[in-house]
Amino acid sequence: MRKQAILSCTVLALLAGVSTTPAHSHTDLTVVNWGGAAARAHMLALVRPFEQFSGTIVNMEHYGGELNEIRDQVEAANVKWDVVDFEYSDLLKLCEEGYLEEIDHNILSPGPDGVPAAEDFIADALPRCGVGSIVWATVYAYSTEAFPDNPPSTIADFFDTESFPGNRGLRRDPRGALEWALMADGVAAGDVYSVLGTPEGIDRAFEVLGRIKDKIVWWSGGADPARLLRDGEVTMSAAWNGRLFRPMTEWNQPIDIVWDGQIWEIELWGIVKGTRNLETALEFVKFATDTKRLADQSGYISYGPVRRSSMAIVKDEMRPHLPTSEENMANALRYDSAWWALHLDKLKPRFEDWLTLTVQATEKARF
Repeated sequence: MRKQAILSCTVLALLAGVSTTPAHSHTDLTVVNWGGAAARAHMLALVRPFEQFSGTIVNMEHYGGELNEIRDQVEAANVKWDVVDFEYSDLLKLCEEGYLEEIDHNILSPGPDGVPAAEDFIADALPRCGVGSIVWATVYAYSTEAFPDNPPSTIADFFDTESFPGNRGLRRDPRGALEWALMADGVAAGDVYSVLGTPEGIDRAFEVLGRIKDKIVWWSGGADPARLLRDGEVTMSAAWNGRLFRPMTEWNQPIDIVWDGQIWEIELWGIVKGTRNLETALEFVKFATDTKRLADQSGYISYGPVRRSSMAIVKDEMRPHLPTSEENMANALRYDSAWWALHLDKLKPRFEDWLTLTVQATEKARF
């Protein structure tokens, strides 16, 4: 009888249009990022607090920047990813192609003192289809065991294998490598892209890279640089600065960062066009980019917040590790996403051809 009574009540509730679900029901949201240390920071500083705040359950997935996956989802009207962590150039490209939702930045929370979000965010952090989340940088790290007494201190030292022996780790991509080559050859940070925009400048950058071609170990994954340094395969390596923080501070790996010549960029949240969870996606982006959350995120990974009000409340012990700290910006270069959007299709094949010839020459020399 008891079971029948319960069943009858449930049926009556359904017939009456009364929901039998809990009052705090949720809508699933899928947030996509680059994995690794960034995923941990997102989970601890953003996702779990958002779940508690909203009652939403967030599914986190990882990707490697595959833009065609997003294009395919939109074109098939089968969007599975809602909010995605984008590199600046990728977000601009997908926005222009119509694969991302435009975001009304007026929905964003003001700063604690009432300053509108548009004034609180740093320059270029609020493009049409995105909201900035962090400032990250490509830097290089070196083994303190390899150079205990006279450590490298400039970007030129990275290319000086006579004074600083050993292999060098570089990402298998012309972006960043060509800029560094010119800076190491004496080009001022403010002139890098104007020089790189000439045939002579491109030739010059490849020539500088060629000086250390036999010493380069190419990597592709964000965890690779710390591993290469740990295993002694390289004595210096380019790296995303956030991927070095835990090896340096928690795992006591004998490495240190050279900030001279850092190439910094803004990373952003974007929303995939046609998501069925647009309202929740906007709520997440608003939450994840308020003053407190951006400062909290910098407590888990050494990326700088894109709000001035957030930088003001970052923990003191984190400041020396952030790209946005004043002392780390002395000879910094802002990565020019628009420049690369125009030139990557031409320079990527040349880079791969150069790399193939370099590998062949190296293999031939061994025999």
